[in-house]
Amino acid sequence: MPFFSEALAVLTLVTVALAALVALRPALTAARGGKVLAFLALLVLPLAMTALGVSAHVERSKSTEFCLSCHVMEPYGESLRVDDASFVPASHFQNNRVPREQACFTCHTDYTMFGDAKAKLRGLRHVYVYYLAGAPEKISLYEPYNNRECLHCHAGARKFEESELHVEIRDELRTNRTSCLECHDVVHEVDELTGKPLWKEARR
Repeated sequence: MPFFSEALAVLTLVTVALAALVALRPALTAARGGKVLAFLALLVLPLAMTALGVSAHVERSKSTEFCLSCHVMEPYGESLRVDDASFVPASHFQNNRVPREQACFTCHTDYTMFGDAKAKLRGLRHVYVYYLAGAPEKISLYEPYNNRECLHCHAGARKFEESELHVEIRDELRTNRTSCLECHDVVHEVDELTGKPLWKEARR
């Protein structure tokens, strides 16, 4: 992320400097080298700057901090820190079963060929709804949570594979005939958080 920010800052400065040079000394464009300079300053570099800026913001959109920056998502962030191991997101977040910096993105990205792109397009829709249409009273998933997102990490893990129940219903889990949420049913539960103590991360 810092690389994107630094590269974007440098590219912006170079673009502005060259564009200013072309604007202040238009006679430069009379020569072939001046035309190339103008082409770079007014077309190529701005396009590169835009592409880099989009990349930086798309990368930032994967962060937990970004996801929880909307007021309506704050309780979901609190559910990651609730001091109760029965909360699935909390136990994953607090025990580093998912990267804390990308906790939301890790569990709410479809692990398919176009999963990242689909998640980011949905993110754009969320921005539209939040700022233009107004957030709904109750936030819900677009479709039932797919076991694939759990099995992406848990399938093959020792604890998962040594569970007799998991082995017994493995095919049902893979085909979504039985949902992981039937047993692991305490998820964000934002309506139940009032008064619950929160885990305090140890200082490093």
